[in-house]
Amino acid sequence: MLTLENVTKYYQMGSMTVKALDGIGVSIDKNEFVVLLGPSGSGKTTLLNLIGALDRPTDGLIRLNGINITKYNRNKQYTFRRKYIGFIFQTFNLFPGLSALENVQYVADLARIKKSKQKSIESLKAVGLEDRISHFPHQLSGGEQQRVAIARALVKNAPIILADEPTGELDFKTGQQILDLLLEQQEHATIILVTHNREIARITDRVIELHSGKIAKDGPPKNGKVPVEELWW
Repeated sequence: MLTLENVTKYYQMGSMTVKALDGIGVSIDKNEFVVLLGPSGSGKTTLLNLIGALDRPTDGLIRLNGINITKYNRNKQYTFRRKYIGFIFQTFNLFPGLSALENVQYVADLARIKKSKQKSIESLKAVGLEDRISHFPHQLSGGEQQRVAIARALVKNAPIILADEPTGELDFKTGQQILDLLLEQQEHATIILVTHNREIARITDRVIELHSGKIAKDGPPKNGKVPVEELWW
């Protein structure tokens, strides 16, 4: 479904060139749950942004279903994100002046989803927030805000869900609930999750470990995939 060929991303810092990504080559299958694992500065968020067409690589190719998205202009990037990508961010990125329902419907309207209000309500129900749809972000707990963010990603029914540290701001129990919700989406979406938490990688199909902009390891979890209930951090 998704293929990256010799992808690099360099940044110029004065006279110094910083290699955020250096020759990444990887293929990800439809409905695969993949973790991009690594410490801060390893390049995992940069890679997620390239996959989500929030940025362009310095060199290399990114293909989705055989289509090269690397050279898309800004309008094509926007169209690609609207159609194919559901984003879940660590800091939620909710609009404080909009209710939970309005936050989700805003994305549904941008994606030109028919019956956007109805679909938004259904998405919030799917994440267990049917009784909180009129609440504003400041009236919701951190876990509830992240559920709104997940509902916002789900409402588009996008084939790829990109999650950047989705449990990083949450307590352990709430983090488990969020991971359960993500696992439920695997039936109809490819999930790529960025984390520095090695424990989370145990629930996924595949762990791509990054160090200094390169892939250090790529394979299934060390001792096999486990249910969320076995995690601890």
